[in-house]
Amino acid sequence: MKRLAILTSGGDAPGMNTVIRAIFNKASREAVEIVGIQYGFLGILCKNFVSLEAEKVNDAIAAGGTILYSSRFPEFIEENVQLEAIQILREENIDGLIVIGGKGSQEGAAALTRLDFPTIGVPATIDNDIPATETTVGFDTAVNTIVTALDKTRDTANSHVRTFVIEIKGRRSGDLALWAGVAGGADFIVIPEQTANMTQIADKIKHSIERKKKHCLIVLAEKVMSASELTTRLKEEGILHIRQIALGHVPRGGTPSPFDRVWASKFGSAAVQFFLNEQFGCCLCVQQNQLVAVPFEEALAKQNNRIDLSLTLLNASISY
Repeated sequence: MKRLAILTSGGDAPGMNTVIRAIFNKASREAVEIVGIQYGFLGILCKNFVSLEAEKVNDAIAAGGTILYSSRFPEFIEENVQLEAIQILREENIDGLIVIGGKGSQEGAAALTRLDFPTIGVPATIDNDIPATETTVGFDTAVNTIVTALDKTRDTANSHVRTFVIEIKGRRSGDLALWAGVAGGADFIVIPEQTANMTQIADKIKHSIERKKKHCLIVLAEKVMSASELTTRLKEEGILHIRQIALGHVPRGGTPSPFDRVWASKFGSAAVQFFLNEQFGCCLCVQQNQLVAVPFEEALAKQNNRIDLSLTLLNASISY
C-alpha cells in the first residue's frame, strides 16, 4: 500500500479541514494510506506523524482552522533543513506529500520538488496571493467575514458621522481588500498594487461631507501601511472625525462557505488523483473556473498575478 502524507502550513484558512477530508476519503477508496503531519513543515523535522480517523476527519468539514495544526517555520528555507526533512519522510516510507497552504507553503513544496521529492500543492489562504490561481481555499469565507464587519462598522459610522479605516490582511496582495471593499460598499480601497493619494482621498471625504453623507469607509490592505499611519496622514489632511479598526486574524476563522467547501473538495480529490498518476511538482490552481495543475515555478511567478483591477469599474467612488 502506498503512503501519502499531508500537512497544513502557514496561516490557517477556512476550508483546510475540507481539503483534508476530501484527500482522506479519496485515498480510502483508492487503497492509499494517509499519514497526517502535525504543525506543518516543522512537524516533519519533529516527526509529528499521526494516523487520521474517519469520524474525526469527516466531522471537520464545517470546522474552521486545521485539525492537523499549523506553524511558521522560516528555517525551512535552508536546503540542509529541506534535505533532512526528505530523509525523514523516506525513513517513514512516505511516497508523496500534499502541502495545503499559501504562497510561503507552496514555495516550501517547490523546494522539495527541486530536491526530487514527490510533492503536490493545494492553495489554501485567505490572502489569495498565489499568482496562477483565481481563487484559493478560504478566500471566499474571509471576504464574507470582512463584508459582515464592514456592514456593522457602517452602522456605527453613520451613528457618529465618522470616517473609519478598516485594516485587513492580504500580505502583499490586494485581492482580499479589493473584493471585500467592493462587496462591502467601501468608499475607498487602498491596495499595494496601486499608489494611494492621501490628498485625493481626503478631498473626496470632504466632498462627501459637503453632500451630507454621514460616513466613509476606507478598506486598507495591511502591507500598504498600518491603519494607524493612514489615520494620522488623513488627520494631517484635515479629516478629524476618523477612527481605525484592524480586523487582524478574525477573517481566518469560522465555518467555511459552501463555495470554499466545494473547491476544497475538488482540490483534495484531485490531489490524490495526481498522486496516483505520479504527476508531481505542481500546484493545483483554478483558471477560467477549471481546476488545472501548474508547475510550482510557474504557479508562483509574479508575472502571473491575477488580481482583477477591473473591479474598480463596479463603483465609481472607489479610489486607489
